Amino acid sequence: MLAIFVLWLTAAVSAQSSPSTGTTSAAVSGSVTNTEATALTFSLTVSNPTAIPLASITANETSLATIPLPSTATPGATNTFISGAPPLPSPTIVASNYPTADKVPPTDSDEVKQWIAEVAATNVHIPNITATVLGGCPSNAAAAADPSRCWWYCTGCTRATDVQTCPTKLTWGLTYDDGPSFYTPNLLTYLNENQLRATFFTVGSRCAQFPNTLQEEFMAGHQIAVHTWSHPYLTTLTNEQIIAELGWTKKIIKDLTGVTPNYMRPPFGDIDDRVRNISLAMGLTPVMWTRLSATATFDTDDFDVHGGLSTSYGVLNNWENIIANASQIDTGFIVLEHDLFEESVQLATGYILPSALKSNFSIKPVVECLNLPMSDAYIETNNNASNPPVVTLTASGSASTGGSNQSQGKNSGATLKISGAASVLALSSFAILALFL
Repeated sequence: MLAIFVLWLTAAVSAQSSPSTGTTSAAVSGSVTNTEATALTFSLTVSNPTAIPLASITANETSLATIPLPSTATPGATNTFISGAPPLPSPTIVASNYPTADKVPPTDSDEVKQWIAEVAATNVHIPNITATVLGGCPSNAAAAADPSRCWWYCTGCTRATDVQTCPTKLTWGLTYDDGPSFYTPNLLTYLNENQLRATFFTVGSRCAQFPNTLQEEFMAGHQIAVHTWSHPYLTTLTNEQIIAELGWTKKIIKDLTGVTPNYMRPPFGDIDDRVRNISLAMGLTPVMWTRLSATATFDTDDFDVHGGLSTSYGVLNNWENIIANASQIDTGFIVLEHDLFEESVQLATGYILPSALKSNFSIKPVVECLNLPMSDAYIETNNNASNPPVVTLTASGSASTGGSNQSQGKNSGATLKISGAASVLALSSFAILALFL
C-alpha cells in the first residue's frame, strides 16, 4: 500500500510541475513569487501553539507521525448531518472491482459503457472540441486563444453552471483536494476540534486506499465531492475517458458512503465546455476557486511546497493577500488547498485555519456556503426543492431534470434555471437540449 501511495505522489508532483496555466506562480495580486519567498511580507500574529515552525515545513522535512482518525465509522450508522441519509455501507473494498489505481480507467468495461449510454441519453450537447495536449497553455496556444471553448485553466472563463464564489460576503467555502491521504486524519482532528466542516474533493484511487478515512469525513459532516479517479488533465482525455474518470469516482464514493455526489472539481482547474457538459450530463456541478484576474487567484500554492516549487513563507504570503482580496469583494470566496501532503496539512492546521478563525469569516462546506443544506450535495438525499440536480440518471439510462421554480438566467443563448440563493444551475428540459448549441 505504501508503494502505491509513493507512486501516486511521484505522479502527482510530476503532473503538477508541468507547465500549467498562463498565470504566474503568484496566487493573488501583490504576492511574491513563491520560489523566492524566504520570509513573510507581513507580521504573523496568529498561529496554532503546536504549529511546526515555518522554517521546518519544507520539501525535505522529516515526516512526523500521523494522527489516528478521530473515530472509526460503524457500518449501518446514519449520518446525522443529512436528512434521509442511508445506512453507512461496509468500508471493505475489493480491488478487482475497480480500475487500477492512479491510471486513467479503460473505457470498454460494462460500467463505463453504461455511463456512456446514460450521458448520451440526457441529450446534453457535448461540444466537438479537440482535446488539448500536455504542456499547459504554451503547448496549446490556439486553444488558449479560443474564447468559444471557455477554458478556465488558461483564461478563467466560467459558465453559469460553475461555482467560483459563495454569494455572501466574507463566507469562505473551505475545500481540500487530492485526498484521502495519510495526513487527512491530522486535518480532520483539527477541523473537528474547532467545529469546522469542509468540502473534500476526493480522488477515487485514494478513496479505495483509505476507505475508513473517507467514511469518517462523511460521517463527521464534511461534504464529499468528485476529483476524478486518477487526477489527470481532463481536457487531454477523450469523452469516454472523462466519463470513466468521473463515473468510477462517483461509484466508489457511493459504495463507501451510500450517496452519490452532485459536485466535482477538475484537477488543475482544467475544464472547458466539453469537460463541463460531460460533468453536467453526469449530474456533477463544477466547483472552481475564486479568480479575480489572471494573477489574482485564490490559490495558496500549498501543493508545491512538497515538491520544492514553493515555500511555506510563500504560501502564507499568498494567504495574507487572499484575506486582503476577500475583504474587498462583494461575495464570499473559495480557496484552493490540499490534504495530500504533510506540508499542506501542517500549513492549514498550524497557520491558515487559526488565522481564519480570528477573522470575520463564516467557514462552511461549499454546498452550505451556497446557502443550501448538506442533503443537496448528494443525489439520493436531494429533495429537488431548493437545488434540483442538473440531471438525475436512472438505472435504465433514462434521464430526468429537476424542478423549475427558479429565477431565469442566460448563457450562450440557452435558457437556464438558476437558484436565486446560490446561483447553482438547475437545467430545464429545453436547456439540456440547447446548452452551448
